[in-house]
Amino acid sequence: MSERFYITTAIDYLNGLPHLGHAYEKVITDVIARSRRAMGESVFYLTGLDEHGQKVQQAAAAEGKEPQAYCDELSAVWRAAAGRLGLSNDDFIRTTESRHRQVVQAMLAKLYGEGRIYRSTYEGWYSTKEETFLTDKDRLPDGTFPAHYGEVTRLSETNYFFPLKPYQAWLIDAIETTGELRIYPEYRRNEVLGFLKNEVLEDLCISRPKARLSWGIPLPFDPDYVTYVWFDALTNYVSVPASLGDKAAAGPLNLPVRAEAPLLWPAVHVLGKDILKFHAVFWPIMLKASGLAVPRQILAHGWWQKDGEKLSKTTGNVVDPIAVIDEWGLDAFRYYVTRELDIGPDGNWTNAGFQARYQAELANGLGNLVNRSLKMLVSYRAGRVPAVSRDLEPDATRAAAAAVQAYREFGTQRALVETWELVTRANRFVEETAPFKLAKDPTQAARLDSVLYSLVEACRILAVLLYPVIPTTASRIYSQLGLSGAPDRFAEAAWGGLAEGHTVGTPEALFPRRDLAKG
Repeated sequence: MSERFYITTAIDYLNGLPHLGHAYEKVITDVIARSRRAMGESVFYLTGLDEHGQKVQQAAAAEGKEPQAYCDELSAVWRAAAGRLGLSNDDFIRTTESRHRQVVQAMLAKLYGEGRIYRSTYEGWYSTKEETFLTDKDRLPDGTFPAHYGEVTRLSETNYFFPLKPYQAWLIDAIETTGELRIYPEYRRNEVLGFLKNEVLEDLCISRPKARLSWGIPLPFDPDYVTYVWFDALTNYVSVPASLGDKAAAGPLNLPVRAEAPLLWPAVHVLGKDILKFHAVFWPIMLKASGLAVPRQILAHGWWQKDGEKLSKTTGNVVDPIAVIDEWGLDAFRYYVTRELDIGPDGNWTNAGFQARYQAELANGLGNLVNRSLKMLVSYRAGRVPAVSRDLEPDATRAAAAAVQAYREFGTQRALVETWELVTRANRFVEETAPFKLAKDPTQAARLDSVLYSLVEACRILAVLLYPVIPTTASRIYSQLGLSGAPDRFAEAAWGGLAEGHTVGTPEALFPRRDLAKG
C-alpha cells in the first residue's frame, strides 16, 4: 500500500453539543484534507469523540442514563453535525469502540511490561472538572487555583504513573534541533520549548481507581483501575491505523500487521491551543516510549470570541454553526471561518462581519463574476466558448501558484486571499473591457471573443482553487460551465482548460444577495 497523508482533528469531549470552536477545527482540517487530495495525494481524515471520564459519567447519571446509552445518543448528534459541515472524513472514531480499547490496552501492556509504568500513592490537589491532579505550581499568586479548574479538593490515592522526565531532553532536541516534531505556528513551538526548558516534567498519573471512576478503559494489568482519560483520548490517533494493520502503528504495539493496510502513521494533528501541552509533550513521549514515530506535524489554532467577548453558554454569547448554515448556507459558513481566522491566532466572530463578507466577497465578488460572465457568453455567443485567449492567463497562473503553495504550507486563510486576487482582477477586467459595449460593435467581435473566453476560463480556475473551502459552490460553478465531475484537482488550474466550441450551462445565483436590514 502507498503512504497516505493522515490528518486528524482533536476528538471532542462528549459532555455537551458542538459549538463554533468545534466546527472551525473540523472545517479547516477538511480544507487541508481536500487541498492535499487536490495536490494528488492519498489522504485519510479522522475525527471523532472522546467518550470516557468522570464528566461523562456524571452527565449520564444526571440524566438517569447508563454512560454507554448516553454516549450513543449524543454521538449521533455529533455525527450529524459533522455531516452538516460537509466534512470529507474517512473515519469517525469513538473511544468506547472495541478497536480503540484494544490499542489503548496494547500500549499500556507494552509500557508496563517494559517497566515504564509504576504504582505509587499520591497525595495532593485534584480538579474534578479538568480530571487532573494539580500542584503548587498551578496556584495563583494569592494561593487559590484558577477558576477553570472548578472545585479543587485534597485527595490521597494509589495510582499508576508514567515517568516523563527521562524523555525531556530528547523532546527538546526533537523540537528545537532535529525537527523530528514540528509545531505550527512558530510562536506555539516556542511556547512548548519555553515550558520544557523551564519546568521539570512530573510523572503522569495514567489511572483512576474504579471505586471512584468506573467509566473508562480497564488497565490490562490491574482490573481495579481504568485508564486516565487523556492517555485514553490521545491514543485514538493511533487506534485507527493500528486496528487497520498499519505496520508503523500496529507493529510496535505487538498487534497484527496486514500487508494490504493503508500506511497512515504518523499523522498531522489539528487542535486548539488549550490542549497543546497534552499533544506536544505528553503524546510524543507516550509514542517514543512505545516505539512509535512522533506526529508528522502539530497545527495549533486559536480560540473564537463573539463580539470581543468569550464564547459562553451561560451568558448566551454563542454562535450556533448549524443555525448559521441553515440561514446562510454551508459554504458561506465554511468560507467565513476559513477567511476570517488563520491557523494560530484568536478570532472574533461578529454577525456584521459575517454578513459583510457574504455580501461583498461571495455575492458581489465571486457570485457576480460567475453569473455575469456566463450570462454574457449565453447572450452574445449562445453559450459557446470562443477560441482560447490569454488576457487573464498571467493573473490566473500567478493566483493558482500562490494559492496552491499556501495550501501546501497550511496557510488556509492565505490561500483564499491569493485566490481572491483573481476574483478582483476578473471583475475589474469586466469594467475595463466593457463587453456589453463591444457586443454592439460588429468590428469588435474578435475582441469580445477574447474577453468572454478569459472570463469564463477564470471562473473555471476559481472553481478549482476554491474547491477545498467551498466544495458545493465550486462544483456548482463547474456544472454551470457545463463541465462534469468535481473541480477537485489543482492540476486542472492550468490556463486553457475550456475548449473552443464547448457549450456552457445555465447561470444561476451562487450567493443570492440578502436584505441585511432583515438579517
